[in-house]
Amino acid sequence: MSTYFPSGKDLADKRKWYVVDATDKTVGRLCTDIAMILMGKNKPDWTPFLDTGDHVVVINARHARIKGAKADQKAYHRHSGYPGGLKTTSYRRMMDKNPEKVIELAVQRMLPKTKLGKAMFKKLNVYADAEHPHGAQKPEPIEIETI
Repeated sequence: MSTYFPSGKDLADKRKWYVVDATDKTVGRLCTDIAMILMGKNKPDWTPFLDTGDHVVVINARHARIKGAKADQKAYHRHSGYPGGLKTTSYRRMMDKNPEKVIELAVQRMLPKTKLGKAMFKKLNVYADAEHPHGAQKPEPIEIETI
């Protein structure tokens, strides 16, 4: 008996495109499922050291929700590297200014912090509204259940 082992050279040809509607979905629960698809952990041929994941297009990021008091308490931090260079942005301001960034940051922080994780993150496309330029790839709609 032989065991199937995926080859690295034909992985790009087997990748699928999925479109996810984020309307009224919880951000964290939505992003965990998106991260699993990007890593390829939903496939039977998942391999830890290969990028076996698929492309994901997220639409309506503006309408994603978070639960509880996090809308008032959650903050995003970044640092310039200089003394006193800490910049803080609240969740509400981030959703008003750049709602795509909320989904992107949540997914990026769930992926591996390696070269492989950066390659996985490049397969994510997030749009604030329902229009996206990936119609030629014929993405399949996928329903992600969040409770």
